[in-house]
Amino acid sequence: MKIGFDAKRAFLNQSGLGNYARNLLSSLCVSYPVDQYTLFTTRRPDNDFSRFIASQNTVSVEEPRSFVDKKLRARWRSYGITDELNKLGLDLYHGLSNELPFNIHKFKGKKIVTIHDLIFLRHPRLYPFLDRKIYNKKFRSACDIADVIVAVSEQTKRDIGELYFIPESKIRVVYQCCNDVFYKVPSNGQEVRTKYKLPENYLLYVGTIEERKNLLTLVEALKDVKDLPLVVIGKKRAYYKKVAEFIAANKMEKRVIFIEDVDNTQLPAIYRGASLFVYPSLIEGFGIPILEALACGTPVVTTKGSCFPEAGGKGAVYIDPQNAPRMAEEINKLLGSTTLREELSKKGLEHAAAFRPEATAAVLMKLYKEP
Repeated sequence: MKIGFDAKRAFLNQSGLGNYARNLLSSLCVSYPVDQYTLFTTRRPDNDFSRFIASQNTVSVEEPRSFVDKKLRARWRSYGITDELNKLGLDLYHGLSNELPFNIHKFKGKKIVTIHDLIFLRHPRLYPFLDRKIYNKKFRSACDIADVIVAVSEQTKRDIGELYFIPESKIRVVYQCCNDVFYKVPSNGQEVRTKYKLPENYLLYVGTIEERKNLLTLVEALKDVKDLPLVVIGKKRAYYKKVAEFIAANKMEKRVIFIEDVDNTQLPAIYRGASLFVYPSLIEGFGIPILEALACGTPVVTTKGSCFPEAGGKGAVYIDPQNAPRMAEEINKLLGSTTLREELSKKGLEHAAAFRPEATAAVLMKLYKEP
């Protein structure tokens, strides 16, 4: 089978949608080497993923070639790819990040798009007006024209049906996979601990520091947690200022440790060193850091409802993310009981086992080969 993918984010984005695309593409290449894969990207930088792809005999990469396409790379991705799909005789094209070329109806093969979330419609105040308009045009067009829509959670599937009036029969839930690195005991534990000057015991938060991730409430809860520091790993956005102001006002600078630009190869050691992973996000498409923590055997405290129980299963405790005192109460309860933490860890490992990359690749390959 000849399969094409929108791989821009696999090559260019270092987190989020980029991780999703890299994990999936890597697993397909390894698990199904008899099929042919063509990756479309506006640029191909020299990085680990590029080097891995170059080592695969079943994979080719397509970039803009003409002078005009090189100058107008976004236009090439939105319109020019379709002609290439037909010229190459591909059987299927999968848009991995919420969009398909606007003229993809001219493609003779099967058309699939992955929709990660519709948060910009559910919570419009979190997004600039122009961004919402662009996202809505791309996402809606892709949902309308795709033969199959892959939703990364049941919550996203419900949102697609309710907000875009897409029939349920057209939407398939295929959960995100968790990178294999999180399932393995790291050999660099002490090296990572030393590099980032990690304390002996700590709470952990991993995620962009933005409003919907709700770090401020966790920091508020930290005031009522026994003397344990919080390690925060994530890119700082404008919302960080609110968090920093609260920390300064309450003299908590020594209790909150901010770290940026942590590589995936170092994250497992940080997860495994944490007493608890706390993820109080208000809304997600899935919540992959929850799964990463579970795969590392780290107990999780996260948000009640929405997609969070899909990601956390029985390996997490669920709380109201806007109730700081209740959050502190649950954290203290778990910190005070080794038995409770061990039970959660065991259940979390069992839950995370279903999200290995090869499991997701198998589900998708079956979907690709359906008539």
